[in-house]
Amino acid sequence: MTGSNPTDEEKYTLLEYCPVKLQKCDVLNRGFSGYNTRWAKIILPRLIRKGNSLDNPVAVTIFFGANDSALKDENPKQHIPLEEYVANLKSMVQYLKSVDVPEHRVILITPPPLCETAWEKECIMQGCKLNRLNSVVGEYANVCLQVAQDCGTDVLDLWTLMQKDNEDFSSYLSDGLHLSPKGNEFLFSHLWPLIEKKVSSLPLLLPYWKDVAEAQPELSLLGDGDH
Repeated sequence: MTGSNPTDEEKYTLLEYCPVKLQKCDVLNRGFSGYNTRWAKIILPRLIRKGNSLDNPVAVTIFFGANDSALKDENPKQHIPLEEYVANLKSMVQYLKSVDVPEHRVILITPPPLCETAWEKECIMQGCKLNRLNSVVGEYANVCLQVAQDCGTDVLDLWTLMQKDNEDFSSYLSDGLHLSPKGNEFLFSHLWPLIEKKVSSLPLLLPYWKDVAEAQPELSLLGDGDH
């Protein structure tokens, strides 16, 4: 880890959402459909460890809770009790710290709100009952905020932001649960300021397009990356 003097090789890693490709670092998407924090905790050492291609991440986002908050009686496979959800998040933060990703480089993201009407239609189409409630998702979002405070990480409270001022958030979700293109844009608009603070000091790996030499672009594009 290079601390306050990051190198060109430092990387920015997301566990669930990849908003933008940067000219300062590699953006690596690590999304796992349907996973909860119990499973994520198990596989995290396979994704980020000392000495592999993810050396020196600039930022790591942890975006779980929508599956953990599934109702136990209706969806026991994905459901994770609230207390275990808290423990799993803390365990992941502690693991990252053990492989030299300090707390200030970690961003927790709460689950988004659930549009019960839309998601119930999806459940019925799949032959099951409504297996999530927005009020329950809110409980997981609240403890995610507490974990961030306890662990000293940044946090993005997506659940609250999408419902601010009683806004109709249904357009942010494609089916009541998963983010729509508009929802992804909303997430990006609020996540980016947190990311920008962590990558602003990095040197450019590739130059801004206006700085590329027109006659001989190789001179700009095949240099040492420090522009």
